[in-house]
Amino acid sequence: MTTGTGTVITYREAMKQAIREALASDPRVFVMGEDVGKYGGCYAVTKGLLDEFGEERIRDTPLSESAFVGAGVGAAVAGMRPIVEIMTVNFSLLAADQIVNSAATLSHMSGGQFHVPLVIRMATGAGRQLAAQHSHSLECWYAHVPGLRVVEPATIDDARGVLRPALACPDPVLIFEPNSLYNMEGELTGAAATADLSTARVRREGKDVTLVTYGASLWRCMAAAEQLAAGGVEAEVVDLRSLRPLDDATILASVRRTRRVVIVDEGWRTGGLAAEVAMRVVEQGFYDLDAPIGRVCSEEVPIPYPKHLEDAALPSVERIVTAVRRTMGDAE
Repeated sequence: MTTGTGTVITYREAMKQAIREALASDPRVFVMGEDVGKYGGCYAVTKGLLDEFGEERIRDTPLSESAFVGAGVGAAVAGMRPIVEIMTVNFSLLAADQIVNSAATLSHMSGGQFHVPLVIRMATGAGRQLAAQHSHSLECWYAHVPGLRVVEPATIDDARGVLRPALACPDPVLIFEPNSLYNMEGELTGAAATADLSTARVRREGKDVTLVTYGASLWRCMAAAEQLAAGGVEAEVVDLRSLRPLDDATILASVRRTRRVVIVDEGWRTGGLAAEVAMRVVEQGFYDLDAPIGRVCSEEVPIPYPKHLEDAALPSVERIVTAVRRTMGDAE
């Protein structure tokens, strides 16, 4: 399906196109993970690639995250460009030793003699009734770790474009893919070619308040901004895209324009990424603020299975609008 300026595809297809391009253009690239081959991936991102590239390039692995992520680390050090798929961020905890103690540290501990050009893809977040062991947003845990780069594409262009710079990076890159966005359709444009691993993007301009967010919450913030505009409040929406490193300059430039900020994070409030962003604003832009910083995060519970409880646990458009109005000084 095409439009006047681009092609309309799903987030899933954008990721698949990026993987296919990488496999076709570089013989060092291969994909491995649980069910990535015959089954086509838990979310069908790699469906069909086994037939195109064969078992040497698309490798089904045993159900052992520690084993196959460790194999990916070794392959990367040896000169390959592995793309490792972990079904969900919750399962990445079984490979945390390989990610945090090996992949993130080897370059530093070798004095730069060894690099780990490893890409790890994993689904994240809630919204599909997959219950507590498959639905959490643990990105901030990995964003805490020096030696890792952490990105979360929220748009079709970024889903299509982020893999190329990730594979070119000498450091391990974790790509978090919100599972609620896989079916999202959008227009693929030339902006996919300019995706990078370190900068945020202003997705909507405004003058009254800044909404800082990432991942699936971007679209809740965009919907909230539309509601607020109907009431005369123009919200600027900043999509972080990169969680490590954070793009302080873009965040602070927006705060200087609007003088108010609300941070929307699908992770938990306590010790979360929203707290880190808020503190950086305080440290570097306190005197630009005209109101206390607001936060909208997931409720401090394991993500529930029932649909109505899952929805209640996540940041919603209504909660974002309420937080903005509070920041603007309106009575609740």
